Amino acid sequence: MPDVRRDPDDLAALREASDVLGIDGQLSPDERGTRDRVRAFVDSELRPHIADWFDRAHFPVELAPELGRLGVLGMELEGYGCPGRSAVEYGLAALELEAGDSGIRTFVSVQGSLAMGSIHRWGSEEQKQEWLPRMAAGEVIGAFGLTEPGAGSDPSSMTTFARRDGDDWVIMGAKRWIGLASIAQLAVVWAQTHDGVRGFIVPTDAAGLGITVLEPKGSMRASVQTALHFDDVRVPASALLPGARGLRGPFSALNDARYGIVWGALGAGRDSYEAALRHALRREQFGQPIAGFQLTQRKLVDMVVELQKGALVALQIGRAKDAGTLTPTQISLGKLNNVREAIEIAREARTILGGDGVLLENSPIRHAANLESVRTYEGTDEVHTLVLGQHLTGLGAFR
Repeated sequence: MPDVRRDPDDLAALREASDVLGIDGQLSPDERGTRDRVRAFVDSELRPHIADWFDRAHFPVELAPELGRLGVLGMELEGYGCPGRSAVEYGLAALELEAGDSGIRTFVSVQGSLAMGSIHRWGSEEQKQEWLPRMAAGEVIGAFGLTEPGAGSDPSSMTTFARRDGDDWVIMGAKRWIGLASIAQLAVVWAQTHDGVRGFIVPTDAAGLGITVLEPKGSMRASVQTALHFDDVRVPASALLPGARGLRGPFSALNDARYGIVWGALGAGRDSYEAALRHALRREQFGQPIAGFQLTQRKLVDMVVELQKGALVALQIGRAKDAGTLTPTQISLGKLNNVREAIEIAREARTILGGDGVLLENSPIRHAANLESVRTYEGTDEVHTLVLGQHLTGLGAFR
């Protein structure tokens, strides 16, 4: 059979060929429709601008209401103006958003899974009615304050403290690596109290709250991360999330965010692979396209094998989440594997692009840089490894 080089401009055909296991056929029409709708948004609204945003370390806050109209903010949440979609649909949306850029998917995660998810799960009816509809529409932006300068992987050692003063709460302490706070109107803040860890809805313009943008960064440049300093920040009793007590409150939101990463990392990996494949089909050396070289084909094949395996992991985890059987250990497996493999795919894709691979007009170098942050937040590789190790052996090795 004669060789017929695939057309690098026929992306649909390239994607069909790359779906060796036929995973697309396991999706329902609604799931494919959600994916295609988010993919079209990424193609039209993100791809033309993302290299410039990354270069300028700019987060396009004007996208918030557009993402609200797209229906991806608080995507799995029911009621209060939230979309109420399935876990698999949210996962597919996260994949497509991160194929655009990790920073945009992170915005959706912080807004929807962390801030909105905490209010939806643990808030009072009044808090839900006040905040969730506007947050789902992207009219109000929320942050999530858990990590501290001295309490990252071990949130039980947090030192931020909230004390009662009459009918109010007064918060003292510091948080670090808090997404969106400088552009947000509220932050869900977790603090120690005399009654254990509690959550509070804190306006970002509250007296005594200092917000510092963390920059310059070599990763997640089209995103916003901040440090928060609480100097006797006073909030009313109505700011307390009444349903949350102990670390179960923030951990439930973190698990939802980690779930989105399981899918999102695949988007960064897939986009890197596709950039490498299309370049390899176009680029000719020694009288033939480099896609015809054995070493290049091995790189491309290794990428697809890992992407297909990762997609099966994500889909299995998503189906379990929709069935209500998903465990934190399963999320740890998915986050550990898919992020780790996506980084390797992005790095290998960069090598196929050669010298042009360091230019921001080509996505793999940006994805590789972003994924270094994704690998760290919502639980490092080491933390998820130890979660799985404890599951396998019954012995905790965190200390």
